[in-house]
Amino acid sequence: MTTPSAAYSVRLRVRLDNNPGALGRLATAIGNVGGNIVVLDGFEAKGPDLDEDLVVNCISEEHIEQVCDAVRNLDGFQLLRSSDRTFDMHAGGKIEVLARMPVADRDDLSMAYTPGVARVCNAIAADPARVHELTIKKNTVAIVTDGTAVLGLGDIGPGAALPVMEGKALLFKNFAGVDAFPICIDVPEGATSQERIEVIVDTVQRIAPVFGGVNLEDIAAPQCFEVEERLQDLLDIPVFHDDQHGTAVVALAALENSLLIVDKKMSDLRVVIAGAGAAGVAISKILLEAGVPVVIGADRQGAIHRSRTDLNEAKRRFAESTNPEQVTGKLGALLRGADVFIGVSGPGLITADDLRTMAPDSVVFALANPDPEIRPEAARGIASVIATGRSDFPNQINNVLAFPGIFRGALDAGATMVTEGMKLAAAKAIASAVEPDELDAEFIVPSVFDTRVGPLVAEAVAASARVEGVCRAH
Repeated sequence: MTTPSAAYSVRLRVRLDNNPGALGRLATAIGNVGGNIVVLDGFEAKGPDLDEDLVVNCISEEHIEQVCDAVRNLDGFQLLRSSDRTFDMHAGGKIEVLARMPVADRDDLSMAYTPGVARVCNAIAADPARVHELTIKKNTVAIVTDGTAVLGLGDIGPGAALPVMEGKALLFKNFAGVDAFPICIDVPEGATSQERIEVIVDTVQRIAPVFGGVNLEDIAAPQCFEVEERLQDLLDIPVFHDDQHGTAVVALAALENSLLIVDKKMSDLRVVIAGAGAAGVAISKILLEAGVPVVIGADRQGAIHRSRTDLNEAKRRFAESTNPEQVTGKLGALLRGADVFIGVSGPGLITADDLRTMAPDSVVFALANPDPEIRPEAARGIASVIATGRSDFPNQINNVLAFPGIFRGALDAGATMVTEGMKLAAAKAIASAVEPDELDAEFIVPSVFDTRVGPLVAEAVAASARVEGVCRAH
């Protein structure tokens, strides 16, 4: 059964009789329809009446209405007001631009703007690298999407994608102090895949002078691969597709700690990945970089191998670097003898019986959201370590552990790109945030609210960038 959560929470103001037992009746009515009261904000007595504010977690929009109806239909009670807390949080947007200093007098104005600002403009014109020192470019990232692969919602367009990009900007600021801004690109209706790529690449290239980095987000595969590659070639600032590499970095961190629990080595692993989209391709690549010898990918047709004639360009490239034995078959068959299963595809793809055919002490990362490839309850007792992409189960593989610190480190080092070495360093830093005495099958990655993670990742990424020599001269 789905657990009520803050994602579907409602704030209620209820008027009830000011007498013993009234509040209990209210709580019982809400509980009877499955609502979970998480906050009683206080009350205001008005003679024979009492106005009470409370917050109730639900499981869906329909459930919110059920809870409200339960209160409306309760004798002696009035529902004065109800509001969806998620929509309240988004009202007017979740981010804003703030001035870093006041403009209080004529001297401030003459330095911040004309005539003094002309001196700074001329300094940058004479030495273009100083734009990274003297403008917002030093600490600003563009969050770029075309709205074609938003969360699990699919192609909903750039306007509907904006709340997600705002949320990403909020996380950048809160977890790493990075100023990020949403760039939602409206590609003309009816554009071909190649035309879509050209529009995104051209737009980002033209606005790049403002930004110190580019975070690509929710762009459908396979277009996302070419967009990233083209922008990496064209720009001298870090370009990072979070749906690919953020997921991959955190998955590697989780796997490194999982191996300590099951006493296995990267060099001995057989890994099966369900899903060959953005995340699946990036996870396979980082695992190979980390020393995993056998990675086998699967899509809806089964194993991805070089003899298949139905592969697009991205999957053909995937096939060239994976499945060294060129095995064939459906996903269930591929799991026989595998040490690790990583799912970045869709719900219900594998069963407990499939897991029983895996090698002893198996590791299962079922990351499809909101419904994983196999429910943790079904895998429990079979797999030794289980992770999901959800916050209501242990071991959430969450990109927020990676992308804020990665960009913080890249910006601090003046990096011109994000290398594979920088990603590996980020994964090791995330894994290291779980202390040895804390490490457990249900605690393989740190909490997203662990304030040590961002600085650890930033420091490791910056150090790796300097060692690899991908930093611009200061």
